[in-house]
Amino acid sequence: MKISSELTGRSRAGTRRDFLWRMGGGLGGVALTHLLGSDRLLASDALPAHPGFVLRPDGGLHHAPRAKRVIQLFMAGGASHLDLFDYKPSLVKHHGKPSDFGEPVEAFQDGLGPWKAPVWPFKPYGNCGKLLAEPVSALGSVADEMAFIHNMVSRSGVHSAGTFQQTTGYLLPGYPGAGCWVSYGLGSLNENLPTFVVLPDHRGLASNGTKNWDSAFLPAQHQGVSIYPGTPRPIAHLYPPRADWLTEGAERDGRDVLQHLNRAHAASREGDTRLDARIRAYELAARMQLAAPDALDLSGEPAHILKLYGLDHGRSSFDAEINPLEETDYFGRKCLVARRLLERGVRYVQVWSGNDNGFPRRNWDSHEDVERDQGPLATGMARGAAALIQDLRQRGLLDDTLVIWSTEFGRMPSTQGGKGRDHNPFCFTTWMAGGGIKGGTTYGPSDEWGYKPADRKAPTQNYDVHATMLHLLGADHTRLTFRHNGIDRRLTDVHGHVIEPLLA
Repeated sequence: MKISSELTGRSRAGTRRDFLWRMGGGLGGVALTHLLGSDRLLASDALPAHPGFVLRPDGGLHHAPRAKRVIQLFMAGGASHLDLFDYKPSLVKHHGKPSDFGEPVEAFQDGLGPWKAPVWPFKPYGNCGKLLAEPVSALGSVADEMAFIHNMVSRSGVHSAGTFQQTTGYLLPGYPGAGCWVSYGLGSLNENLPTFVVLPDHRGLASNGTKNWDSAFLPAQHQGVSIYPGTPRPIAHLYPPRADWLTEGAERDGRDVLQHLNRAHAASREGDTRLDARIRAYELAARMQLAAPDALDLSGEPAHILKLYGLDHGRSSFDAEINPLEETDYFGRKCLVARRLLERGVRYVQVWSGNDNGFPRRNWDSHEDVERDQGPLATGMARGAAALIQDLRQRGLLDDTLVIWSTEFGRMPSTQGGKGRDHNPFCFTTWMAGGGIKGGTTYGPSDEWGYKPADRKAPTQNYDVHATMLHLLGADHTRLTFRHNGIDRRLTDVHGHVIEPLLA
């Protein structure tokens, strides 16, 4: 049989594959393409070919989306639901009395002292009458936009595993962050900025470090890009070093040579996404040199916006002890930068509060003193988060921006050392607001102590929050998959359901 001239130069095995495709696979390929197209599972032409299904950025989603973008606010260390969001009269009534859980309790350390009342008073806010503690009272102005989930549970009371579960959907390392899945599935809204941006705590990374936003087995270009607003170099290595010999022309010529060598190297290694991701990163970095400074420059923001975020204090330094003003400045600044990134097309922004086990405490892991640590952190968080929601709303962005507040677990209703609380993976709070969320809603109550869900057979887990997030973005969480090591992996593993009562 005569082989067509277009196959000349290929290996004999290659020509056989092409021949079999032409003879037997052609009609099958047409049928497969039709099936994938009817299910809207064809990969985007804008993305490199790889296994798994990709949602097209041109609107080829599983269903009509309610949101286009996500901002996740993560409180590293374990924020206390009992002292901030989930008021328990029983703890007030029985404060100081010996705790009796009615069952064996697995404590992380030695946090089974007497019952401990909420540190701060609670008051109702909004038309919904949501009870909020004093440090988070700033959220009262947007209480009717928020939906609280009080029966969250974690599968681990260890910081690293609990954080992984909330950020990647799994307890162990080696899985992509939620923002990576969104980037992979929905693609970019702006080619001059990353699709997934992370704003870490300026004092250090939380448990697991950068693995919380690593792309793992997904194509490497979907990993999160770290930015540190308000620092001398908010984006590492964005600009070349200053030198007389490094002119604009020399830099351009160097990039051209590097691009040529990289493309030649990549052409001989099909299927390896790492170099292609590095090439894309360099190309993105070149575009970011113009786009990023504008997004991070707050000098053009009007005075009333800076005041809204708590950035009108005029201070350039802060007290050595943890304090509300410093926390308001740092968290508010990140929330304002997040808004600027979102309105410029960044798809997923993750804002972190708290580093990993620093002393004195600069995280939410309040074993020693809840009031000392979580008071300033919560005050700053609430001011920034409330400002963010109000700002998104007045700009018409809240309707299609999903805001998710989360932490790895909660705190125990009993005391630890008199002023602290131990880890509580058995119950904690998450809240959501914005795109497609029914505001003024409280879902899934905890028991009278805030120790476990009231209905222990029907807790809410991270899988459900992730499934709801993807649903609001137009994706079916069971169909957004990537084949890895013979398994169709997904953000929600084999679990998860959309939390329908939270949907507007």
